[in-house]
Amino acid sequence: MNRIFTQDERELVFDLWKQGSGFSDIARVLDSKPGSIFSILRDHGGIKPVTRKRNSLHLSLEEREEIRAGLSAKLSIREIAKRLGRAPSTISREVNRNRGRRWYKAVYADSRAWREARRPKSGALAVNSKLRKIVIDKLTDKWSPEQISGWLKVNKPDEPNMQVSYETIYKSLYVRSRKALDHALSKHLRRSHKMRQSKRYSTSGDRGTIKVVNGISIHERPRSIDARKEIGHWEGDLVSGSNNSHIATLVDRRARYTIILKVAGKDAGSVNKALIKAFRKLPGTMKRSLTWDRGMELAKHAEFTKETKVPVYFCDPKSPWQRGTNENTNSLIRQYFPKKTSLAKHSQNDLNKVARALNQRPRKTLGFKTPKEVLEEGVALTG
Repeated sequence: MNRIFTQDERELVFDLWKQGSGFSDIARVLDSKPGSIFSILRDHGGIKPVTRKRNSLHLSLEEREEIRAGLSAKLSIREIAKRLGRAPSTISREVNRNRGRRWYKAVYADSRAWREARRPKSGALAVNSKLRKIVIDKLTDKWSPEQISGWLKVNKPDEPNMQVSYETIYKSLYVRSRKALDHALSKHLRRSHKMRQSKRYSTSGDRGTIKVVNGISIHERPRSIDARKEIGHWEGDLVSGSNNSHIATLVDRRARYTIILKVAGKDAGSVNKALIKAFRKLPGTMKRSLTWDRGMELAKHAEFTKETKVPVYFCDPKSPWQRGTNENTNSLIRQYFPKKTSLAKHSQNDLNKVARALNQRPRKTLGFKTPKEVLEEGVALTG
């Protein structure tokens, strides 16, 4: 026999899910089965439904009982309305839509009103085909819902009917009862989960770290770099795939402009060669510093600095947040190159196409400008 969950228990399921608890953890709290918890979450895409509340302007059950009593006492509609402090038209409509004076029942009328209020209202994406097409096109181009919403605000500020919140887009993708967007579009999101998940997740495991000889600590990096006011301060890392395949990623701290490099291997010689080649192509205003973690792949940092005149700063061990911009960019890149897939089959031209796509996507942190636009503005100011 299937377990029947109370409203309070259902709300607790969504609250615990939002806090980062898994199906089994929530099931233990409610003495239930993980499959039952999954079913509750799946039906709403992991998004907690809004708790229904009666509108204070609507008639209450108590008022409907007063209407019934008034009708039984053969009072006029106006007299009943006066007693309740309501408009006569409100009482008249209430009585007429619920079987009339003779058959009016308070409980029936109240239940009917509650059922009517449950009817789903068509959302912006369901009724506006033009807006829906834009959202679908942008999702297919791997834009996030927040980027789409922000872009619409910037580019169509005088068209209220062409605005949609990013939360509405997420709900349209994940909540099963909404049919404005095909759930299959969620595969284009950065994290293509079957339902909305909490941000409170943890990651474990990282590449081994070593003591880099003569490496300059990030704590010695000039504070001006932290301010993100200049173009040319880069964060870098390796992204790994299956079969011992790797690519190097670079992102500008100010513009979030991304460069993706094909490397022959993760050894120091291969990575150093690829980085030197890439930095030699950059104009002087775009090569000021590089921040990396303490992986073995940058053991030849002194040679890199000698060839490019670019100082290298190293993060503390197991501190990826010190390269937060690069970490975030790597998660975007994973949309194109999922984990457990080989990176060796992709040419440098393939990597350039992905970088170009990322650099032409608007970012919330840039006021929904694209990295390409911010980079061009910054280079023009310093050129």
